[in-house]
Amino acid sequence: MAQNTVENVTKSPVTLLGLGAMGTALARAWLAAGHPLTVWNRSVARAEALAAEGAVVAATAAEAVAAGRLVVVCLLDDASVEEALAGADLAGRDLVNLVTSTPGQARARAAWAGARGARYLDGGIMAVPPMIGVPEAGAYVFYSGSAELFEEHREALAAPAAVRYVGADAGHAALHDVALLSAMYGMFAGVAHAFALVRGEAVKPGDLAPLLGGWLTAMAGSVERTAAQLESGDYTTGVVSNLAMQVAGKETLLRTAEEQRVSVELLSPFFRLMEHRLALGSGAEDVTGVVDLLRR
Repeated sequence: MAQNTVENVTKSPVTLLGLGAMGTALARAWLAAGHPLTVWNRSVARAEALAAEGAVVAATAAEAVAAGRLVVVCLLDDASVEEALAGADLAGRDLVNLVTSTPGQARARAAWAGARGARYLDGGIMAVPPMIGVPEAGAYVFYSGSAELFEEHREALAAPAAVRYVGADAGHAALHDVALLSAMYGMFAGVAHAFALVRGEAVKPGDLAPLLGGWLTAMAGSVERTAAQLESGDYTTGVVSNLAMQVAGKETLLRTAEEQRVSVELLSPFFRLMEHRLALGSGAEDVTGVVDLLRR
């Protein structure tokens, strides 16, 4: 017991507001790393197990904020942050907001915190709760905002998951977070369409799965090529299958979907963009030009 007490003295205290699934996972990671932890949650029952594990439970959010300099927020949404902290004195505090938000909301919240005397860091968690506190799981958190805050609290912030600082613009963590999540849902859409095509046939989903996973992994290499083309402005370098060829080939995909009685609503929007880019005379390009069509 004495040894644990000594270890806790050397670790910076953390205050955590919000004990949903993610908040609870974060709390346990900080406790396991030896950080003195004060927690608050609207529903006190969620804090009981953590109290038994060594956390101090604050009666109010304001009381929790007063307990230490580093205050981490993991609540439902941006509105919840303002509501929870309405009566708290943020002067001299370091506020780390891990609520999923838009870049605009993050920038506004940074200004809001600054007006109340707090330094601000926004975070985007690239993980699900079971990955938190498990280094081999590959979880990490994007951070943006005060570089001084980030460097001062890097060790504490890295206890639940790896950290990636993406700049002084408070909106950039949310921007990176949403960019990656958007790509994920695009992948999910393609996976759903693929499984729909074989549904009802003598093809087991379990047999298709490793083929589909392997193919998507192989195709993921195109991400680097797309980035290089966007940075150079030359969309014809390194092209394997040009846009004209891909637009011509889409007819087979659409006809197969029709034969299999599968909706093409997940594929059609992207195909329309490809056709639009081709009509602009970009047949020799990769599909990278679609990025420019999406910008408004």
